[in-house]
Amino acid sequence: MRTGKQAEGARCVMVVGTSSGAGKSLLATALCRYYARQGLKVAPFKAQNMSNNARVVATPDGRLGEIGSAQYFQALAAGAEPDVRMNPLLLKPEADTRSQVVLLGQVSHELGALPWHERGGRVWPVVAQALDELRASHDVVVIEGAGSPAEINLQHSDIVNLRVARHAGARCLLVTDIDRGGAFAHLYGTWALLPEAERALIRGFVLNKFRGDAALLAPAPQMLAQLTGVPVVATVPMVRGHGLPEEDGVFDASPSGGGAAVRVTVAVIAYPRISNLDEFQPLRQVPGVRLVWARHPADCAGADWLVLPGSKATAADLAWLRATGLDRTVAEHAARGGRVLGVCGGLQMLGEALVDPHGIDGNAPGLGLLPLVTVFAPDKTVRRTRTRFGAMQGAWQPLAGVEVDGYEIRHGQTAQHPAMAAKGDIAREVIPGLAWQNPAGNVLGLYLHGLFEDARAMQALFGDGGRSLTSVFDALADLVGRHFDPGVLDALVVP
Repeated sequence: MRTGKQAEGARCVMVVGTSSGAGKSLLATALCRYYARQGLKVAPFKAQNMSNNARVVATPDGRLGEIGSAQYFQALAAGAEPDVRMNPLLLKPEADTRSQVVLLGQVSHELGALPWHERGGRVWPVVAQALDELRASHDVVVIEGAGSPAEINLQHSDIVNLRVARHAGARCLLVTDIDRGGAFAHLYGTWALLPEAERALIRGFVLNKFRGDAALLAPAPQMLAQLTGVPVVATVPMVRGHGLPEEDGVFDASPSGGGAAVRVTVAVIAYPRISNLDEFQPLRQVPGVRLVWARHPADCAGADWLVLPGSKATAADLAWLRATGLDRTVAEHAARGGRVLGVCGGLQMLGEALVDPHGIDGNAPGLGLLPLVTVFAPDKTVRRTRTRFGAMQGAWQPLAGVEVDGYEIRHGQTAQHPAMAAKGDIAREVIPGLAWQNPAGNVLGLYLHGLFEDARAMQALFGDGGRSLTSVFDALADLVGRHFDPGVLDALVVP
């Protein structure tokens, strides 16, 4: 039950969708920036997020923990310090039927062992308290739902959609992806499946990703309003290259940032349990850089760089790499002197062996491109890191001496393989405990996530610092300001 103080807290605007991929995260980010530019103190919130894209943020007790990347960027858009309360429950899929459960930033093995439907009752008090604390200290909280609020098989255990809206007294926008077709049926069907009390929370429908002349939509918006009593308050156009990291799945690659002639092709290996893939989004914006996702050896044809990204299941993804033949592709590319970069799990794969004494990830022989061995520890390393590259050589020499900011999320602890060192095969440690090169200098393994989000590293590697997040957030706020009906957004936060 909310106290009077909580009831008098922040006004809440909630973005729910007719499906995953409707555009909830982008719209919520835009609203965070829009309201912050009105001089309001804004915080984002998503009760439960399922994603292997995570960021390291502060916890109320001074430790560090994990939240979904979407809420991290929404906090930055709002001008707020990212906080685990903004995404109190994060599910990180490890297999099709199993996820690591992160509660208030910390892994909970107890919750991870519970059946899905039994978790809601255990975590709801934590979710509600986190939301109430944000409301008490902000003017506006922009809440993002998950999937669809009309998943009738999940409504009894809901802790992320309209149960949150009811608790916060939120005013809700229901968004749909009109580019997929069937948008009006999706909006009406979602509305119709909601209990009557929850229908009353929907203040407007949003048509997202529209291409064409909005005047041609008539009379459908008017007919939908007659059927539901809910107006269509915005028709937001399709926006490509908006610059906001994608939350779900492998995002569209680009032929070349800015349409410039291709001078560098970067192929990122897209294994099944890829994690933190959003850190490669900035590569789409660099003129002359072509980004491709590689699932087969043929996808790597013509690539200048091969990147092995993070993984939520390193041993399993390494087995997949071998099954597809991509292990040979990586080895052959390295042997020709091509650039190879391994990030976190990718670094671990580049070594000689994965050793798992605690049953964390699995044992496996590595690719053997770096004389390193990784041991998986039961405790997870979660921290933000500012460091500097030491002396570099070969293809990665431009990074020598460059200071970078990033983050670490890992169970692995990596070190020189002692038997190989005894034979004189030694990896060059270019950042203590975090980065190693092979003797030729073309293979680099790095534990630090966020290299391509650091303007200094981007300038060193490509001669272009990339697009600033400030400009990305401002453009999104301008977008909703232009395409929502006049006065709608401001009315949503009127007490």
